Amino acid sequence: MRISAKVDYALRALIQIARAQTGPVSAEDVALAQGIPRNFLQAVLSDLRRAGFVASRRGQAGGWVLDRDPASISIADVIRATDGPLVSVHGTRAEDVCYEPSVAILQWVWIAVRSSLREVLENVTIAQLVSGQLPPDVAARTSESGVWESR
Repeated sequence: MRISAKVDYALRALIQIARAQTGPVSAEDVALAQGIPRNFLQAVLSDLRRAGFVASRRGQAGGWVLDRDPASISIADVIRATDGPLVSVHGTRAEDVCYEPSVAILQWVWIAVRSSLREVLENVTIAQLVSGQLPPDVAARTSESGVWESR
């Protein structure tokens, strides 16, 4: 799976906004704190607003605030809001892919990949990322043999 810059920036922005204790956070402050290009961040924040995750507040003390409980926003939700489905094959959802019978088993692989991704991405929330506490089953995956090695 490839995590796009857009997804990475969206998650970092949501964490930064969720950590704010003093009210709205300006896009400029998020961009500076996270090293995100400001124009790109504006597009990401627009996607997050359309998904109902953040809202903008106008005025001198304006900026961005969470519009939902951070415990209700999963990483999978953010990926879907910014990039679309978790797994697609040439832009087609895995369940809609049509193969010749001789390679139809590939569709089963894509469905299994999506299921595996869901096990992690749907169970990690912005609130958990802010607290630094991953669910035990997700945290356990990071200590399995060889997971930190690239192949």
